[in-house]
Amino acid sequence: MATAKTRTRKTRLWFWSILLVAVLLGAAWLAWGEGLRKTGGAGVAYAARVGCSCRFVADRSLGDCAKDRLAGMELVSLSDDAAARSVTASIPLIASETAAYREGYGCVLQEWRD
Repeated sequence: MATAKTRTRKTRLWFWSILLVAVLLGAAWLAWGEGLRKTGGAGVAYAARVGCSCRFVADRSLGDCAKDRLAGMELVSLSDDAAARSVTASIPLIASETAAYREGYGCVLQEWRD
């Protein structure tokens, strides 16, 4: 049977362990976060444009288009909006971009459409 002193010690150990992990994750985000956002931003922009072209120019399914991703892009997820004729590529908590089909132009990133 555990005593109150043992439970308190375990509770403190868990608290400090979780705090240490949180501090280390925060430090890693500060050190490498900007690079991840820039690299991730370029990756999702590429994936959105290529996915949009595959989906709405080549008229393939989004599942079939996922096969065209380059090695190293496993974290990028694709979703399409048939009504808007657009594909959004995202890496959770890092970056997201949308490309939409425009007649006569093909697929264009959202920032270039507006």
